[in-house]
Amino acid sequence: MPLQLILHLDLHGRSAAARARRATRAHIAAAAASGREPLPPLAMDTALLLISELVTNAVRHTGGGCLLEVRLTSDGIDIEVTDTSDAEPEPRRPDRRGEGGWGWHLVNRLGTDVGIRHHAAGGKTIGVRVPR
Repeated sequence: MPLQLILHLDLHGRSAAARARRATRAHIAAAAASGREPLPPLAMDTALLLISELVTNAVRHTGGGCLLEVRLTSDGIDIEVTDTSDAEPEPRRPDRRGEGGWGWHLVNRLGTDVGIRHHAAGGKTIGVRVPR
């Protein structure tokens, strides 16, 4: 049976971001163990940071959970986080005292092909690519 190169994860609660990072790390390691070219360390760290930011914001700002999809491609990693809110992320002025405001800036600065798709039934999917 071929290795599934797409990770789907339903996430809820305060530990959602940590669970997302662990599952993504394990998924990428399994792909590398099966002979797929490993993700360079910088791309891996960037992907884990962006996943953490997107999942944390989805759980914190939508009052519900989210669905994470991680797709390994030959030229990088595609990340999608789907939640139940129609509201788009709004950039805030980052707070240097640790009160937030960095996430959406990081997603747009470190990722490529950032996009938001709204769903007819409600909710949205935020997608971002991390190149190799």
